[in-house]
Amino acid sequence: MTKIRGFEEVKSNLKKFNTETTLPTRGTKQSAGYDFYSKELVTIETGNQHVFWTDVKSYMQPGEVLEMYVRSSVGIKKGLVLSNGTGIIDCDYYSNESNDGNIGLCLRNESKQSQTIEVGERIAQGIFKSFLEADNIISNTERGGGIGSTNN
Repeated sequence: MTKIRGFEEVKSNLKKFNTETTLPTRGTKQSAGYDFYSKELVTIETGNQHVFWTDVKSYMQPGEVLEMYVRSSVGIKKGLVLSNGTGIIDCDYYSNESNDGNIGLCLRNESKQSQTIEVGERIAQGIFKSFLEADNIISNTERGGGIGSTNN
């Protein structure tokens, strides 16, 4: 079977959690987003942030991207936001040499009280999208690593 787009557990750079990796799931058959799960119990104090490593990587076709958003319930009920607003997972992030494509989600607490994330709680959702390339903007640079590796 040819793989088109989807999720796998990372093979290297696994974080040391005492929980199994849950691959992203859709809440309903019409859901656009794939829910990502916390592998750890964490309390985030007001104004602080925490990176949740999912031990999940995503494969997709060239011309596609996985956009990451905080789940509505986490944002509305708990006041947690993704620290970078919207996460962008490029197709060449998959199996990169520095972290095997491990998707990390950094949540920041914007509420006035500490917020706890439970093991297995759905914290973010990813949506696969197609993107367009602009005329005369060409890059032949190959990805050499994980987060922040394209700062050239």
